[in-house]
Amino acid sequence: MKDSKPQMQSEISPPFPKQHQESPGLESKLRPRPRFLAENYKAAGKLEGKVALITGGDSGIGRAVAVIYAREGADVAIVYLPQEQSDAETTRDVVQGQGQRCLLIPGDLTDPGFCKQAVERTAEELGGLDILVSNAAHQSRKENLGEVSDEEFDRTFKTNVYAYFWLARAALPHLKPGSAIIGTSSVTGLRGEEKLPDYSATKGAINAFTKSLAMRVQDKGIRVNAVAPGPVWTPLNPSDPGLKPEEVAKFGEHNPMGRPAQPEELAPAYVFLASDADSSFITGTVLQVMGGETTGG
Repeated sequence: MKDSKPQMQSEISPPFPKQHQESPGLESKLRPRPRFLAENYKAAGKLEGKVALITGGDSGIGRAVAVIYAREGADVAIVYLPQEQSDAETTRDVVQGQGQRCLLIPGDLTDPGFCKQAVERTAEELGGLDILVSNAAHQSRKENLGEVSDEEFDRTFKTNVYAYFWLARAALPHLKPGSAIIGTSSVTGLRGEEKLPDYSATKGAINAFTKSLAMRVQDKGIRVNAVAPGPVWTPLNPSDPGLKPEEVAKFGEHNPMGRPAQPEELAPAYVFLASDADSSFITGTVLQVMGGETTGG
């Protein structure tokens, strides 16, 4: 019998099983498994005939976006680390089950050459590019600033910010009027997080870059926005070296809803911002999807 409660009240809440993974982590090993199929969502062909490139599309928010884009009629390419191949294949199988093509592109987003190659492969093999979703991220909690090495700082910025810039720069020559670029920000980019100074800084940079790029390309008919999630049940936090298994078990409990979001609860926001019919007058916006947390910016 179907749960009579609305989705916001029926999703699973902490405590979760105590667990931890080596970074970057696999969704297949998470317990409970994240929800990404969005069974309550009703597709309407909003992205029919479109091609989307989604980084971090193997798992978490990226997987949910890839699946819901496919349900809306888009072919998708997903970028992921080689260690995440098994998760990526699951995403591909679900996308293809919706009758859409899914191109798998393993590689390292901290390499500008790979970012350009990912865009070019997508455009060549899927016949164009209409939507860029820069979603992949790296984070590692630290107890104090002295523990953030230069190498760690560089890796976080290159994965989260540089890649967004490199991908957008490579994508723009392919994007036509009506196209969209979407970045994944975070609540940490709006209010900070004491144990994630470098990660929070990258998310603030994503917000500023999104707004700046939106101003630059709006005369070309291209919209640029970002989504700022609160806590989301994905491999990112359970594989954070600075998060202990007992802390993973309590992840999201301090959110006003008392839980983290499921990836499928974020994905419709990416459809909204990608669909010219839904958000044609929205560009340069950071859309907050934070489970009741409120902040300006």
